[in-house]
Amino acid sequence: MAGPAIETERLTKSYGRARGIVEVDLVVPRGEVFGFLGPNGAGKTTTIRVLLDFLRPTSGRARVLGLDSRDDSVEIRRRVGYLPGDPAFYPRLTGRELLAWLARMRGGVDQEVIDGLADRLGLDLGRTLRALSRGNRQKVAVVQAFMHRPDVLVLDEPTAGLDPLVRLEVARMVREASEEGRSVFLSSHVLDEVQDLCDQVGIIREGRLVAVERVGDLRARSLRTVTLRFAQPVDPAPFRALPNVRDVTAADTTLHLRIGGSPDALVKLAARHEVLDLVSEPADLEETFLTYYRGDGHAS
Repeated sequence: MAGPAIETERLTKSYGRARGIVEVDLVVPRGEVFGFLGPNGAGKTTTIRVLLDFLRPTSGRARVLGLDSRDDSVEIRRRVGYLPGDPAFYPRLTGRELLAWLARMRGGVDQEVIDGLADRLGLDLGRTLRALSRGNRQKVAVVQAFMHRPDVLVLDEPTAGLDPLVRLEVARMVREASEEGRSVFLSSHVLDEVQDLCDQVGIIREGRLVAVERVGDLRARSLRTVTLRFAQPVDPAPFRALPNVRDVTAADTTLHLRIGGSPDALVKLAARHEVLDLVSEPADLEETFLTYYRGDGHAS
């Protein structure tokens, strides 16, 4: 039976006094899109570089597609599509020349596939890399990661520098890869991107993995913002006393609050009064992520 796409055990990379990663235990199932969340400097890129053997771990181990990250690094790179967070290319080559060279290194990629990906992203392959904008160089990086249909895509900030329409196209490409049974490890600090794309999310804080949860579970425990407008002013104290309600403010006949978990008790309490309007904003990962990063460790 096939094991996980990515698995780490107590994976640690130390840079001396500088922060690296510390005892990261991670399992990414095959066929899923896994979001790796954290601000710049939290350890996302270090984890990726250790997985692909660009950095050697200080201790612990990592496996990709059941292969050891050190002993089997060549085979891993053959089966992985990698988009680095800060791609650097030969500036005098055109996009077409660079991608053709990379395709030859991978044993050959159909030019029609390359052209099709470029068309989807609105990329002109005839221009030299040094003549391209930051966003168009990022498009080249996206194409080279996807073009050989890898078993695992490792994408470090994949939509950095891209305009909104191209971001949507990259998201479609990620979903298509997952639907085909391929695995995606997506490092990002763009929370709405992760929320829309990912099956699971890992949150890394100061080099340590502080949470791994299903996106749906994480969203369910996130704090929603609720606005209640009543026919008459109401006492906010009973609402503040509800165990899953926070930040209750009252202004004339309107209450604003945040709630985590089930709204049942809130609805029953509100129903004791004449409710003219109720607005509940969908839960977002933003507050949940910030809660974890502050070190609270739970979202509700």
